[in-house]
Amino acid sequence: MTTTDTHGTPRSGSAAQHHVSPAETATAHNYQPLPVVLASGEGAWVTDVDGRRYLDCLAGYSALNFGHAHPRLTAAAQEQLSRLTLTSRAFHNDRLGPFCRDLAELAGMDLVLPMSTGAEAVETAIKVARKWGYERKGVAPDRATVIVADGNFHGRTTTIVSFSSDPVARDGFGPFTPGFRTVPYGDSAALEAAVDENTVAVLLEPIQGEAGVLIPPPGYLQAVRDVCTRENVLFIADEIQSGLGRTGTTFACDADGVTPDVYVLGKALGGGIVPVSAVVSRHDVLDVIRPGSHGSTFGGNPLAAAVGHAVVELLRSGEYQARAAALGERLRGRLDGLIGRGAVAVRSRGLWAGIDLDPALMTGREACLRLLDRGVLAKDTHGSTIRLAPPLTIEADQLDWTCNQLSGVLTQEGN
Repeated sequence: MTTTDTHGTPRSGSAAQHHVSPAETATAHNYQPLPVVLASGEGAWVTDVDGRRYLDCLAGYSALNFGHAHPRLTAAAQEQLSRLTLTSRAFHNDRLGPFCRDLAELAGMDLVLPMSTGAEAVETAIKVARKWGYERKGVAPDRATVIVADGNFHGRTTTIVSFSSDPVARDGFGPFTPGFRTVPYGDSAALEAAVDENTVAVLLEPIQGEAGVLIPPPGYLQAVRDVCTRENVLFIADEIQSGLGRTGTTFACDADGVTPDVYVLGKALGGGIVPVSAVVSRHDVLDVIRPGSHGSTFGGNPLAAAVGHAVVELLRSGEYQARAAALGERLRGRLDGLIGRGAVAVRSRGLWAGIDLDPALMTGREACLRLLDRGVLAKDTHGSTIRLAPPLTIEADQLDWTCNQLSGVLTQEGN
């Protein structure tokens, strides 16, 4: 029996309503969460305060690539919690070096600049690119520009929303930071035309997640790589959502055989336990950062490094990347069958999918509310699109069940 009313509000008297009411009163309304209050999780499943289980097909926007309470990740966190959690970077700690060494090796790079949140890592990459442009490329002081793509989502700091094309994220937060030039996503000719002597970097998501899992046309990333190489411009790949196994390869760029100059990582790097992010690049790029020019009190803390190192260890065998690739083919086959049956378009790569619904049928929010009542957690975006991003640990039968529930929602079966 459903625990929500037709508007998606927890029913009066439910345990969920007991928790939602004070949260709505005391929490700033920067989110509009689905009306479920989660209390525990294991693997791909979570349980709410009323005791009902749900299959988590959002996975913390890919922060939970390895599921809830993965035993190797929780063991790493628990062991480190009892030893040392924070030193600041004023001192060395015994967990940072092995983490950075092995993450750099996984990425085929030299150095890691550890941060905490994804937005913080993007800001760091922008600073690095500007300093590289002044010191290595010879751009005139305060003239550096970064090319970005329309429809991007790189975070919500003041600098980042300065080049957002989402009015909800941008409106009311000016004045905006200069130094960015926006081009259409997927249009390599427009990108090349935007490059000039002041261009220091191209900042792109290899797959645009918040925009609805938009996958660029074939050859686009290689064309970006070629332009950046030819024009002596850094290619910065924001792989915060797309990286670390989500798309069936370690990085989304791998599917196109492309290596950027800089990776920006986050979300899954913290295993869904602690916020961990990083900028990963070569010596010639990151050596422009020197003592005092950038920092983070919590970046590279021992707890974060211990969990991040455990994540890197999970990815070294390729098991999770292979699971995402194989199960992604299964997911795509099921989702394609919904086109013309409530869905108008499907985009996917690995275990990451964006489904455009017929707006005459229902909104994405309405679809997610109906999935909630069927025991599936998903997230809408841009009106009539929903996203699926289950943990890479999901089983084939659980994936099939999820698709059955989505089919039931779109065809009104059992509603």
